[in-house]
Amino acid sequence: MQNNLIRIIGVPMDLGAGRRGVDMGPSAIRYAGLNERLQRLGWTVEDHGNIEVPVPETREIKDKRLKYLPEIVAVNEQLYLKVSEAINEGAIPLILGGDHSLGIGSLAGLASNGRCFGLIWFDTHGDYNSLDTTGSGNIHGMSLAVANGIGAQELTSIGERLKKIREENTVIIGVREIDFKEREMLHQSKITVFTMRDIDQRGMKEVVTQSIKIASQGTDGIHISFDLDVIDPEEAPGVGTPVIGGITYREAHLAMEILADSGYVSSMDIVEVNPILDNQNKTAELAVGIVCSAFGKRIF
Repeated sequence: MQNNLIRIIGVPMDLGAGRRGVDMGPSAIRYAGLNERLQRLGWTVEDHGNIEVPVPETREIKDKRLKYLPEIVAVNEQLYLKVSEAINEGAIPLILGGDHSLGIGSLAGLASNGRCFGLIWFDTHGDYNSLDTTGSGNIHGMSLAVANGIGAQELTSIGERLKKIREENTVIIGVREIDFKEREMLHQSKITVFTMRDIDQRGMKEVVTQSIKIASQGTDGIHISFDLDVIDPEEAPGVGTPVIGGITYREAHLAMEILADSGYVSSMDIVEVNPILDNQNKTAELAVGIVCSAFGKRIF
């Protein structure tokens, strides 16, 4: 399911998060050699630079339940168009974050023209909150719900249809911190959730193999949405919302290698790299390695 052209789209946004710094993520990832390393793997890389994102200090929060809503809508409208354009032109979109609220625009773009895709969402959190359940008002915790048509109309209306994903083809991997009401909503959906306990008991190989089976059934490909906070902060300290007890460096690479072997990977976003909290760009370099594994890098 692979073309030879990867189109990089940067989204330097931290409007959706509760902590500053992930707006520098795209620069940190590029500085860690992303483009060059993908090219060495045989890919043609087009870097389309960054979408323009306003600085939070220049804006006023009008609704604390949906912080920076107009600004996040505007950025995701741009991202929706750019991802849709990439797909229509035969390129594989690779979106660099930035906080995970960019998932709203990336998934809307992937769903354009009636396209049907599977989704594997690597994340410590469910990102399935809404206006009615959020405790923080941070929209990066709502992006998956919005993609499923749940949430503020300003967000769900981005793109051509209300529901951008098919629940039965959507999998979350690595959850270890989730709100009570968010858990209830996910239980009521058809989304498959593999927690850290599932990974501990079954192993990453079985979890990812089962996830590919779920996400690829009747779809045109699989989108990987990878939040770096799914990795334990001992190995990925520079993330927006670190939580102890995450997956290991090798588990992350194994997951990407199995996905690459499947031939179903058709797009990817990688988010929540925060250089302010990092140690000598360690997390951004890890992010580059994860992307390269997803696009075919092998140890031998």
